[in-house]
This record gives sequence, structure tokens and C-alpha cells, in this order.
Amino acid sequence: MPRAHARKTRNPTYKKTAKKKSAVPVTKSAMRLCALAPRTVRPLSATVMADPIRARSIMVSQSKWMNGTVLHYCFFTSGHFAVPKRQAAAIRNAFARWKRVGIGLQFKEVKELREAEVRIGYSVKDGGSYSSVGREVLNDPLTQPTTVYGWSLTTKEGRSTALHEIGHVLGMEHEHQNPFAGIKWHEEAVYKNLKAPPNEWTRKETFDNILQKLSLEQVQGSKWDPKSIMEYEFDPGLIAEPKRYEAEGLFPPGTLSAADKKWVRKWYPPLKKSPDRLHALKPVVVSLDAGKQIDFVIEPASSRKYTIETKGASDTTLVLYEVIDGMPRYVSGDDDSGEERNAAISHKLFRGRQYVVRLRLVHPGPTGEVSLVYS
Repeated sequence: MPRAHARKTRNPTYKKTAKKKSAVPVTKSAMRLCALAPRTVRPLSATVMADPIRARSIMVSQSKWMNGTVLHYCFFTSGHFAVPKRQAAAIRNAFARWKRVGIGLQFKEVKELREAEVRIGYSVKDGGSYSSVGREVLNDPLTQPTTVYGWSLTTKEGRSTALHEIGHVLGMEHEHQNPFAGIKWHEEAVYKNLKAPPNEWTRKETFDNILQKLSLEQVQGSKWDPKSIMEYEFDPGLIAEPKRYEAEGLFPPGTLSAADKKWVRKWYPPLKKSPDRLHALKPVVVSLDAGKQIDFVIEPASSRKYTIETKGASDTTLVLYEVIDGMPRYVSGDDDSGEERNAAISHKLFRGRQYVVRLRLVHPGPTGEVSLVYS
């Protein structure tokens, strides 16, 4: 979901709080907010939930891309979601800003919507900006946008919005819903604020997008970053605690914070070495920390159907790519996290072509070792 935009009003009204009977400014809604669509939390078995470290590893990892992935993006050029040229240029600049942080992901613009994982639309009429989160974009219909912008991105606010939405594409959640933030709300003031124009949200929409906390399993780290690009702006009178934001409101700088950059480099560190070759019928055993990844190259000796699979008690994500024009393109993937099985991909590979297999260890299990083989 995109960043909320707020501006300070010159003449706020004042509402007495029940506890301290002090003046708390409550502004009319000046924020242009947009909301994520309802999301389905991945169900985990009672056995998995009994191990909070394992459950958290699975929940945090589920929306993240494999490092080294080339994310193809495409703009709608006609119809309701057509993106004007100036807005498209602003979005390209936002992708470049994220890339300059020094990450292993790559971004490539393509001309055909069906070739893109990230399909970008623009619609001022709809009045909102929103995006699917991380790998969830793969569940969206190919004819529909995965990310929509609802206002100009050429202003300072708009540039922040462009960065924020791409943060969602990378798998980032909203900071104000972080359970470690310690935010307590003047809830009725929040409902009233968001019910008014320009948002006109229902109570459920406000609860889902503002008041509801993420579960502990969905959150990385144990600190709140009020300067994050993923943090909303909030007018005075909406936040009860921390107290400093009650009268002042919360106005992040609208740029990538130090913590944002640290987070994205953790999940997508620069690719520093060429992957080793994986030979048919010759398993390799690797030992990885939770969340870490290893890549291998496959160059099949004959054209036939192969099975690439893991062995061991670890939770893993396995993805196969074909190298086309020097760029890896997604072929297939499997994730055995939280299940009593191993990840496996069966697919026809062709002699003379090159493939890349990426293996992420989601949770190490009892040994931290996993075997990978293709046959």
C-alpha cells in the first residue's frame, strides 16, 4: 500500500482528551491515502506455529524475491490505467533510486504487459495508489495492474509515493503497522479523519490499513523506523503515543532512510561471485543461515525432462530460471516451507541452453544443511 500524504492545516480544531483534558489538535482529513487490498495470511500448521522462530522465518520470507531476480516492469499505455509520459519518467527514476542502494535485484522495462511481473497503471479518477506486496504480484491477473498510482509523481510528495510503492514491490510492509512501533491511536479520531474526503474510507478499511498491527511472525527486526519510506504521514491528533507525535503529528522525510537501505541490502545483497555449476546426478550439500541464498548454473548434456530437488529437513525455496539474452527469466519454482516434503521442480531442459537454480534456506531445521541434486 502506498504512502499516505498529509499536509499541516493552518487552523486545526481542538478536541479535549478524556484523560488529561488537554488540547489535542484534530485536523480534518488532509491526507490522500490509498489502501492495500485485503490479503490472505499464509496458514501454518500447529506444529510450525509451536516453533515461533520457524514460523517467523516462513512468514517473513514468503513475499521476498530470490536475490538476482530481474523484475520486469511495464506501463499501461492505453485505456483506464494509461500512464502519462511524465509519470512514467518519475517511476523509472524511483526504480533507479532503489537500484543505487546497491542491491542484487535488477529492474528492466519491457513493452508487453504479459512479459512483466510488475504492471504499472495510473488513474487520477480512482483517487488512490496501491500495490501488491513482493511475490504476491505473481497472483494478479496478467491483464490487470499490480501497482497503481493515483496522483502526480512529479512533486516531492509524488516522488515519495513512487519510492514507497516500489518498496511494496520489493516485499516491504507498512511501518505504522509494526507491532514494535508502540503506536497507540486516538481511534475514533482516526476513523473520523479517514471517513472524510478525500479518502471516504469505511471503518473496516481504516482498521485494516491503519489500526491493525502486523503479527509478530510478519515482522523483521524489533525496532520501528519513523523515518522509513514505508511510514505514513499522520496529522496531529491521531496518534496518542508516542506522545511527541500527538500534538506534532508524524511527518517522515519521504526519502529512503538508513534502515530502509539496510533492510533491502540484507535481503538483496550485491551479487559478488559467479555461481558454481551443478552437474547431473551429483548432489551438493550446502550449509546456509536462515534467509541466505546460493545459486548454481545448469548446462544440460541432453534435451529432456529433469527433476531438480532438495533433500533434508530444512525449509527451502527453489527457483529455476533460463538465461535468455544474458538475463535470467523465471521458469518455475517451489517452496516447501512449513510442509513435510522437499522442494522439487520438474521441467524440460534443452541442451545448448543455460539455466540458473537459486536455493534459499528459509529455516535451517535441525542441521542447517540441505542437499540439492538434479537428475
